[in-house]
Formats: sequence, structure tokens, C-alpha cells
Amino acid sequence: MRLYVYVLQAKDLPVQATYVKLQVGRLKSKTRTLANTLSPVWNEEFVFRVHDVGAQQLVASVFHLQHDSALFNAPKCLLGSIAIPLCLVADQHNQTLPPTWFPLHKPKTGNFITKDSGKILLTLSLHGKGHDHSANHLHAQSEIYHEDDDEFESTCKLSQDMFSVKAPCLKISKGMVKAIAGRLDKLFHKNKDASRTDDSPSEFSSTVSDHEEEHSSNCSFEEAIELMQLEHNQDDVPENLDGGVLVDQMYIVSPCDLNKFLFAPDSQFLKDMAQLQGTTDVQEGPWMWKSEDVSCLTRVITYTKAATKLVKAVKATEEQTYIKASGHEFAILVTVSTPEVPCGSTFKVELLYKIMPGPEVPTGEESSRLIVSWRVNFQQSTMMRSMIEGGVKQGLKESFDQFSDLIAQNLKVLDPIELSDRDHLLSALETEHQTDWELAVEYFGNFTVVFTVFLVLYFMLHVLLCDSSTIQGLEIDGLDLPDSLGELLTSGILVILLQRVYNMASHFIQARLQRGSDHGIKAQGDGWVLTVALMEGVNLASLNSTESLDPYVVFTCNGKTRTSSVKLQTHDPQWNEILEFDAMEEPPSVLDVEVFDFDGPFDQAASLGHCEINLLKHAPSELSDLWVSLEGKLAQPSQSKLHLRIFLDNNKGVEAIKEYLTKMEKEVGKKLNLRSPHKNSTFQKLFGLPPEEFLISDFTCQLKRKLPVQGRLFLSARIVGFYANLFGRKTKFFFLWGDIEDIQVLPPSLASVVSPSLVIVLGKGRGLDARHGAKSQDEEGRLRFHFQSFVSFNDACRTIMALWRTRTFTTDQRAEIAEEQQEQEEIPVILEDAGSILDVEDIEMSKIYTAELPICVNSSRHRPNLI
Repeated sequence: MRLYVYVLQAKDLPVQATYVKLQVGRLKSKTRTLANTLSPVWNEEFVFRVHDVGAQQLVASVFHLQHDSALFNAPKCLLGSIAIPLCLVADQHNQTLPPTWFPLHKPKTGNFITKDSGKILLTLSLHGKGHDHSANHLHAQSEIYHEDDDEFESTCKLSQDMFSVKAPCLKISKGMVKAIAGRLDKLFHKNKDASRTDDSPSEFSSTVSDHEEEHSSNCSFEEAIELMQLEHNQDDVPENLDGGVLVDQMYIVSPCDLNKFLFAPDSQFLKDMAQLQGTTDVQEGPWMWKSEDVSCLTRVITYTKAATKLVKAVKATEEQTYIKASGHEFAILVTVSTPEVPCGSTFKVELLYKIMPGPEVPTGEESSRLIVSWRVNFQQSTMMRSMIEGGVKQGLKESFDQFSDLIAQNLKVLDPIELSDRDHLLSALETEHQTDWELAVEYFGNFTVVFTVFLVLYFMLHVLLCDSSTIQGLEIDGLDLPDSLGELLTSGILVILLQRVYNMASHFIQARLQRGSDHGIKAQGDGWVLTVALMEGVNLASLNSTESLDPYVVFTCNGKTRTSSVKLQTHDPQWNEILEFDAMEEPPSVLDVEVFDFDGPFDQAASLGHCEINLLKHAPSELSDLWVSLEGKLAQPSQSKLHLRIFLDNNKGVEAIKEYLTKMEKEVGKKLNLRSPHKNSTFQKLFGLPPEEFLISDFTCQLKRKLPVQGRLFLSARIVGFYANLFGRKTKFFFLWGDIEDIQVLPPSLASVVSPSLVIVLGKGRGLDARHGAKSQDEEGRLRFHFQSFVSFNDACRTIMALWRTRTFTTDQRAEIAEEQQEQEEIPVILEDAGSILDVEDIEMSKIYTAELPICVNSSRHRPNLI
């Protein structure tokens, strides 16, 4: 929409040599300067492009040019100004405001302080139809608009219209009502001159502006975002900047919460990011309203960037501005200036953050998509343009890699490829199950059953058609024995076939009914949810190669089991089944898989092979399509394999980690805090762990081998890891909490540098990848790790023991250990108290107790020889 402004003339100005400056949002324009007159006549037309009529206003200011002869930088002074809301023009007939005299609002400071700053005659139109009005005004100006009554009437009407205007996103308070009442009192109870000069729309506009600024400074960040939604709801999300995309990721969080997480005042994410990147002197300014074409929120952040190999530490300034906020979609433009870098004054880096709703999640949670794009905005031409762009691109890539890792530590990442594959896979598997009738037809559709049915029908038909014969031989009435060898063989074959079919039917029914009470149960609860899609098996072997197999699979994780259905008479079964484990408080480490051959009840089944899947040693992409080889006497020669797809989800996000740490605090007996994102990320990269693994604690200690090695012991939710770097020679290994069979405490000795040692003993055949860190291996094949020289041995020992018991022991075992510890703690206290009373010198025996025990002696056998 276009706004046409006609600047006609002014009168009663205190000085000569004046011009008018017009402003609508960012757009500005001005008239020519007219000298030697106190009532200049301009008759000039201006056109402005308007985006939002309800939120914008026209500001007309009259300036005095003090030295007309000056060519450049001539001093100028503001005589007065007027602000006209455009919504007032839109409410007029034909969206045209007729020529009206506006009193100029006197400036608070200036060289000219008079009782009357003058008036200006303007007409406005949103359709360009005010041209006729201006032409009529040139011919009949003195007849229409010089009458004081009409002028007062017009001014009053204009003032009343302005008072009735409701600016968007503006809440009228008691203070504003009082201001409006004061303006009305001045308007209607003072003389006309006072009303013409003092009560200008500009004053009310200034009051509204001051109130809006005061309101924006007092409201919270959430309220300011809600106010912006009224103005930005219909705007489109801007396109990505042409420099490229730095981040394009989806998270399990609502767009509103993600916006607060990144840009809310005093955001913890900003502090963690500064700590991760080594940024110092961070000064976070408040969110303020910025009046432009559309009112928007903006703030300024200053900080000192850490030094790199090429650039020293420099100061940077970020200006963050919301250009869209609609509740579900947000767009924030960030302008970064670093004037201290080489050629820093010639360019600024612009970043565009876009937060949009993400795809639907099967769990029903909200998701959001974050896109960050960039470009270099050159303020001046420079010969180093390509070099600057290359350096900025490399720096931004490194910075936003850390940015993405840090968000992943706090929010759950949603992989679109994994999501689509998983949803497609699970939905496809749910529709591929065969019915019992289809399985029965497939199972009983063989020669034995068909021949048996044919023979039974043939026998029954023969019985119906034959006549009763005379009794022969040993037959009696009602008993007809076979009369020939053929009849005898036929009867025997029929009995054998019927027994065979009966056994098959019984086997089929048992296999379908006794598949396990945990088959097909959906996961329940909040926490770590493990989903296993059992696809197929190949080359499954049995003890007798001629016999057919009836295989099924049992999965075990954290003491919980899930059992698949039985596939009958096949060495290459096709399951296509989904098995889900209930939500677990502790993240699972190992998934045990074992294949059995069903032969009657499950407790009589024979094992066909087994395997162990370490969830820490496989990336999520590998687990999503995994072929595992089975171990065992039968499986290894036949190269038996299973095709699995495994998905590990944490449906509570960061809250599950916090609850786990709270639980561990009770076991350990001290406060446990989640480590910084930088240290957590370094820990994961150091041992090659998946993103869901989080560090709990770490200790400086010494690993005792043939030569002791000083390093750090890391404790996480699922592993115990050790890392040392001695003059470039690195020692690194880790093992699972579930691999630990025993933990022993050795007393101080000279060999342990007069400090107690902690000995961790792994189970037989466990933790073989970490054998290079073990001090010894006992006769049973168990690895033994010796750690000593802790800064605080009691603290480290208590933490390690508590985490081990929590991860490996059952609830009953933990209760028994707790009772034993309580008894052991009580015994020394009793002895110590008794020791202060009992003394050897003070003991006196008051009585002597005796007892007589009868002894039976056989004199005949043990008679002594008498001499």
C-alpha cells in the first residue's frame, strides 16, 4: 500500500528559511528550503510504501536552516513536529484525510522558545485521491481553512480520533488514562490558542511512545514475544541467507521452548557456549523495542572472542533482532561486527536463526526444526573479499559444530532419516504378520498330512460301502479283524500316519500358545526405551542336520527378557517382529541374544547359538541395520546370523539424566552434578561413545602395571574408563560396569606408595578389549586392574562402589549389602564404647562356674593291662 503525503504550507513560524522533513518507518524525505517568509508555501507531494497501517505513523518535522549560504553541514534547528497515526487516515472516508492545520509540537530544547511554534497544513491519502483536495485548496484556501471555528473543530475531531485509536500490542494502564484525561481537560477548558498550540497530536503520540517504551522495559521476555505475535503472525518466514546453511537439525522440543532455550535473558545455553568456546567478558543487554517499519525486539551482546592460531583475542558485538515471532515460527537476525580483526571495518557477518515446527513424532511429543544460515555483508569494497569469506566460513563452521554438540547435550536430537526409516519399518512390520490360519496352511501343507487325509477318507468310504461279512477265525461279533496281509499293512500305516499328524498338531498348538508371556508387549513408562526389530535368521543349525528346526529368540537386557514367536520347520526363519523393553531408569549397556530350538515346553529347548551386542561400541546408524553372528558349537561352523534393527530412545530427554543423578546421589552420599558440555563432549570423543553417554565423575589416579602410569579415571553411567598421555604415549581403555565381578581394597604398602589400592576384577572372558590395561590375569582368566594414588581415596572408593552396586546388583542384593554395611558400622562403635569400660586390671571373677559331663566308657574293649 502507498501513502501519499501533500505538504501544502505553514504559518505563524517564528523564523524564516525552513523546510519540512517527513518520516514513515525507515523511509525519509524532505521538502525544499524556503527563505524570506514566515508562511512558506511548498505544495509538494511525497509517496511512501506502507506495510502495516495499524502500527505505523507519519512524523512531519519543521527545521530551520541557520546559514542558508552554507553548502555542506549547515547548522539546523528543530522548530516543531507532529506525529499522525496512519490508522487515522485509514478510518477516514475514501481513506483520505482532508487538508488540516496541525499545531507543531515545541521541542524541549532549542534556540527558539516561543509561545507558538506555528502550524502546518497537510493532507494524506492511502489511494492518492488527495490531489484534487490540494488543487481546490490552492484556489479556496482563505475561504475554508482560515476560520478559527472550523480549525478548532477540525483539530478537536482529529484529537478525538487519535484518542480513540488503539495501537496494536498496547495495553492502556492507569497512568496512560490520566495522561489522556489531562490532554482532554486542556483541550476543552482552556482558550482556543492554548488548545491550538499545546494540545497537539504529537504530544499524545509522544505520550504513547513513552508509555510503550516503559511497558516494554517492564514486561517479561515471554510477554514481549506474545505482543510481537499480533504484528508478525501473518509474515512469511524469510529465506535462508545466501552464504550457506550452518545448522539444519530437528529436536524433540516445542518451537517456543527452543526459542526460550536459545534467546531468553540469562539463558544458561549462552553461558555454556561461552565456556565451551573460551569467550570472556560477555555482556548481555536487555531486550528492547525497536521502532522501524514494524516494531520488533532487539538486544546487543558484547564479548571477547578467544584467540586462535591466526587471530588474537578480539572484541565482538552482536545485535540480535526478531524479524518474525508467531508462536510457532521464529526468525532472528544476528549481525556480528568485529572491527579489531584485519579489514574488520569493511564487513559484518549476518546470521539468520529460523525455528519452525518439526514433523510428527510417534510418541506424540512436539518437535522443532532449527536452521542457521549466514552471509558476509560488505560495507566497503575490498580486495580481500574472497579471503575474508573463506576465513569467516571456516570460523563459523567450527563454532557451530560446537553449537550443535552443545544443544545435543541438552535437547534430544531427532534424526529425520532415522525417524522416517524407523516409522516406515515399524509400520511395515506391523502389517506383515501372518494369521494363524495362514501359518497352519503353510505348516500342514505337506505330503504326510495330505496322504493321511486321503487314506482316512478312503478307509471311511470303504467301511460305508462294504457288506457285513461272516465271522471268520478268531473274530467275534462286532470285531472285524483284517482278513489279509494287505489289510493289515494298510491299518498299520494308517495308525502311524494318524499318530504323526497328531504330534504335528500338538506341536503347532504348543508353539502358538506357549510363545512366552512377554511377547508383543508394548513399552511402558518414561526413561530409556529399547526397541528391537527382529527381521530374519540365516543358516541356523541343529544337532541333526536332517531334522527341521523350530527356532525362536530370547532377548535379555538389564535383567528383563523379551521372547519372539516360534517359526516352525525352517533353517532360515522370517520373523519381522517388534519387541519393546519397558522404560529403564538406567541406560542399557548390553543386549544378550540367544536362539533356541523349540521342542515342547520352553524349559526343554536346545540352544542354537548366542551373542552379545554392546550398545556402546555401535553407532546409532549401525544399530539401525545390524547383522550379528551367533556363537556356539552349532552356530559358528554353520555361520549362523541374525538380522536386527535396534533403536534406543530416551523419551524424557535431559530430565532422565537429572533423575538418574539424583538417584545416584542417594547411593553415593554426595552431590553429583552433570559435567560441563565441553568436558562431556571431550569425554565422548575420547572413548568413541554415543551422544547419550554422560560423564558422572572423574578422578586423578595411577594405573599400576609393570610401570605405573599417571592418568585420570572416568566414571559414566555405563562405563569405567582410564586415559593417560605420558610424553605422547597414550593409554586408553574402558570396560562396562556389568563386566565387573568384584572390587577389592588393598591396604597401604611400600609398593603402593603408602596409599591404599583399589582392585577391580572383571568376570571371566569379560572386558578383553581392555586387557592391555590390566596388571595381571588370574588362573580363572579374570582381568585385574589396580588403581592407586587417589587424591581422596575414600571419596573415589565410595563413588565407584555405589555405581557398581547400582548397575550390577538386584534390589534384594542391594538390601542385603546395605544391612551388612550397617552391621559392620555398628560393631566398631559397640567395641569402642565397651573398650572404655573394660580393663584387664579391673576384672574380678566373682563366681566360678563348673559343670560335670558324664562319659560312657566300654571297659570290655578298652581294658588296661595290669602288671
